[in-house]
Amino acid sequence: MKKQALLIIDIQNDYFTGGNMALDNSKKAGDNATKILDHFREKGQSVIHIQHESTTPGAAFFLPDTEGVKIHNCVAPHADETVLTKNFPNSFRKTGLKDCLDKLGVTDLVITGMMSNMCVDATVRAGFDSGYNCTVIHDGCCAAKLEFRETTVDSDKVHAAFMAALGAVYAELVSAEEFIRN
Repeated sequence: MKKQALLIIDIQNDYFTGGNMALDNSKKAGDNATKILDHFREKGQSVIHIQHESTTPGAAFFLPDTEGVKIHNCVAPHADETVLTKNFPNSFRKTGLKDCLDKLGVTDLVITGMMSNMCVDATVRAGFDSGYNCTVIHDGCCAAKLEFRETTVDSDKVHAAFMAALGAVYAELVSAEEFIRN
């Protein structure tokens, strides 16, 4: 029997305007993540928030005890929702996420978050490899621009490339509106 849980990855203050790692399109992705979160709450389905805390020396964002590390208000957790702290891009690594999902009987993950090109990608692939059916809310995620040698890749193109890669094997990709409609 299919049982879904919503996984909200790293929608934290540092990724928004004024943060230490502000991303293009974070507001739009956050708004769409809010719609999905409201949908899950209305249906009484499980919600798990993932919060990244940097422990790497010299890290520039998600620093402990800062405003930037806090989960953004657009997806602020309720008291009865699980919040797991991670220190690596993969939300399954050293967090207890798999145990939590197993206790809940979850078979299907619905995923929103930041960044498409790092933590969302790592988590979706790990989830798929762990046997979960993954759905990514593509407009509930956003990416950073990337640079390789002399080439700069705009954040929209980075996001599109990572969504295309995940959609090839690892996940079903849908918009927030499509997910809510179905």
